[in-house]
Amino acid sequence: MNTILIIEDDRHLLRLYASVLKKAHFKTVEALNGAEALDILDKQYVDLIITDVMMPEMDGFEFSELLREAGDKTPILMITAKDTFEDKQRGFKLGIDDYMVKPIDVKEMVLRVEALLRRAKVFYSQELVVGKTSLNQDELTVTVKGETSLLPQKEFQLLHKLLSYPGKIFTRQQLMDRIWGLETDTEERTIDVHIKRLRTRFEENTDFQIVTVRGLGYKAVVTHEK
Repeated sequence: MNTILIIEDDRHLLRLYASVLKKAHFKTVEALNGAEALDILDKQYVDLIITDVMMPEMDGFEFSELLREAGDKTPILMITAKDTFEDKQRGFKLGIDDYMVKPIDVKEMVLRVEALLRRAKVFYSQELVVGKTSLNQDELTVTVKGETSLLPQKEFQLLHKLLSYPGKIFTRQQLMDRIWGLETDTEERTIDVHIKRLRTRFEENTDFQIVTVRGLGYKAVVTHEK
């Protein structure tokens, strides 16, 4: 189940968007402005962001710019009352992925969310291919140059999450929240144990590396030749 971060200072709209998305089988987390949203992203991972533009403390443009400058490629759907070409141009130049103008059709919003997630290869994705390595979510298998191996569920989910976003840094807490769940009592060092096992298992793999980012967490680096 994908997690959607909604950033909207109008509490009525915030509740409406969250309710519609939950009925469409998404998890949601909510923030009233960009500053709150950044605090949330420090603590947990989300698959997509829906943000308003005009908000106190930090607006949607500032938030999107900070996110993209940090190298975060999470899909962003911007919803705003601003309908000028200049505002749309500014948003797309900052790196947002889609744009809707209020008042919106919430059913259309769900369709756009699904389309963005499919584009990001995290929605209804059964197979992830990196060079000559392929991961099958249904079977929890990794195939390298025709040789297939079955991975323990948590190891597979961890590897799949890292390879789905090559170059993106995930903190240990983000990985724990996403794979073990928000209510888990498992300690963060469990991540280190699983990363060590994955590195040992794929030490001869030339398609990718799992890199430690000191003080932050881990990222996958794709190394195969294009």
